[in-house]
Amino acid sequence: MSQARRADARENRERIVEIAREAVAGEGELRLNAVAKLAGVGQGTLYRHFPTREDLLAEVYRQEVDELVALAPELLAAHEPVEALSRWFDRIIEYARVKRGVFAALETAVWKDLSERSHGPLGDAVTLLLDAGKDAGTVRPGVDARDLFILMGYLTRLDEDEWDPRARHLLDVLLNGIRTR
Repeated sequence: MSQARRADARENRERIVEIAREAVAGEGELRLNAVAKLAGVGQGTLYRHFPTREDLLAEVYRQEVDELVALAPELLAAHEPVEALSRWFDRIIEYARVKRGVFAALETAVWKDLSERSHGPLGDAVTLLLDAGKDAGTVRPGVDARDLFILMGYLTRLDEDEWDPRARHLLDVLLNGIRTR
């Protein structure tokens, strides 16, 4: 296979995943034929990359987790720890919306497996941010990644109509609760 063909296949895959991500982050249902059409590919191309709907949803979720994990050290390199955590929370809002859509569309067994596999890398990212804040004296000692996951989990309970006014507000309350006084 030529380089141009491999690059084209990669671009098709990326477009498919992005369109699927937008679909699950919204209110609509993920329809594979609509994803293929919006991505500008045929259904055969979509099914070559993602043989099942679950495969596509799992990839959307995995990419969300990978982006969050990679973002933590980038933010710490550019900002003070609490500001880095605040900016990471901004991204968590998008992640939670996608997670809610993905998990609503998957069977229970599949989403439990995805969730369990993501907690390790996400826990590492949160721990990195929290430890930097503790070292800087701006995050309370005794706060750990599990504390944040339990509290951030409430984002998935927000109705779509209250997402924009409440999601960031709830994370601001959480952030202010872990700051040192």
